[in-house]
Amino acid sequence: MSDETPDILHDRQAWLDRAKTLSESLPFMRQYSDETIVVKYGGHAMESADLARLFARDIVLLKQVGINPVVVHGGGPQIDAMLKRLDIQTPRVDGLRYTDEATVEVVEMILSGKINKQIVSAINEAGGFAVGLSGKDGHLIRARKLRRTKKDPDSQIEKVLDLGFVGEPSEITPHILDFFRESDVIPVIAPVGMGNAGETYNINADTAAGAIAAATEARRLLMLTDVAGVLDKAGNLIPEMTVSQAKEYIADGTISGGMIPKVETCLQAVEDGVEAAVILDGRVPHALLLELFTPHGVGTLIKRD
Repeated sequence: MSDETPDILHDRQAWLDRAKTLSESLPFMRQYSDETIVVKYGGHAMESADLARLFARDIVLLKQVGINPVVVHGGGPQIDAMLKRLDIQTPRVDGLRYTDEATVEVVEMILSGKINKQIVSAINEAGGFAVGLSGKDGHLIRARKLRRTKKDPDSQIEKVLDLGFVGEPSEITPHILDFFRESDVIPVIAPVGMGNAGETYNINADTAAGAIAAATEARRLLMLTDVAGVLDKAGNLIPEMTVSQAKEYIADGTISGGMIPKVETCLQAVEDGVEAAVILDGRVPHALLLELFTPHGVGTLIKRD
């Protein structure tokens, strides 16, 4: 009869389970070794202190096992809070926030300053070596004014909506990221770009991440959100879809509302050369590791036909 207590046996089994998990992860680690993974980080995962710590550790782990993670972050709620504190009013143009010079200064201060440095600090505290950038550094993100059109319901004439200093990437120059790829550095990028005349543009973080993923020939674009992924009309997770299927889901209304621009960003990235893009729930602890190092992942994967 064994002299080992139930607690010792339980602990031993727990360690064996962990060892088994690590062993089963090895093929996936080898699959992504030396590959670039672009992670769009935002939403609840960024606002929760516990999830933020886990995210930082997971990013360090990816780098440690030979993967090249690139983090692109958002910060909408934090920007809104600061604008409110400063009593800066931001008018809406057809539901979209107009960004004037005063507003874009706050945007850059929060994104490139406070939020960027918080993420960098968290990764460094977790044992990594992170460096914060904005899209203006090294000409990383060249930007142009984002132009949206709206059709008048009566005349059917389209008019251009002026959103001020809201931009979109016109060119990505990943040269500065190439240096980091060959080092221990983990780049953390704020989605702020520069126009041809030196003006600053606020860029949607999803859009920036998709463009950077394409420019760096990333193996994966991982979009952390506050939902499980893309859901069907019954509310069930769609684990995988092709580009054609995603377009059909948009056309028939399965994909709707705020999920449409996220899926469209993924479609653009895949069509521009990224092997696959994944929309996954950043509220799930270790979502990145579950997606990359397990057979079925945890989100919705979008791939070429």
